[in-house]
Amino acid sequence: MGRILALLLAALAGALMAVQGTFNSITGKIIGLLEGTFAVHLLGTVTAGVLLLLLGNGSFSKLGNVPWYAWLGGPIGVAIIFGVAGSIPKLGVGVATTAIVAAQLLTAFCIDHFGLFGMEHIPCNLVKLGGIVLIVVGARILLD
Repeated sequence: MGRILALLLAALAGALMAVQGTFNSITGKIIGLLEGTFAVHLLGTVTAGVLLLLLGNGSFSKLGNVPWYAWLGGPIGVAIIFGVAGSIPKLGVGVATTAIVAAQLLTAFCIDHFGLFGMEHIPCNLVKLGGIVLIVVGARILLD
């Protein structure tokens, strides 16, 4: 996949996260936050299963090769859905998403800089640090 296509895919995922958070907060308000979180993951599991049957080309035979900490992605996904769906009704989509993106960027650059979880070490230089500071300052301005 080319760099431009990957950036477009990432941008689409970011846009969908704001829409998903909105939908999940609606579901949570109507049926309850934990119940909504469960229902969203259940439908997501069904959707992933259908896609797996139609498009899957990997192998479950390598499940034992997955590092233990990578399995935390499932519970972390539940925490994300719960946190987003619980914060949007109280903060609004824009403010909640601003806090989410700022924290996500700070965490992502730490993972890159320190090469955490087996990821490639990508040093954070002064220019990147300046960009992160601008994003955090911008997020702070948007939170008022």
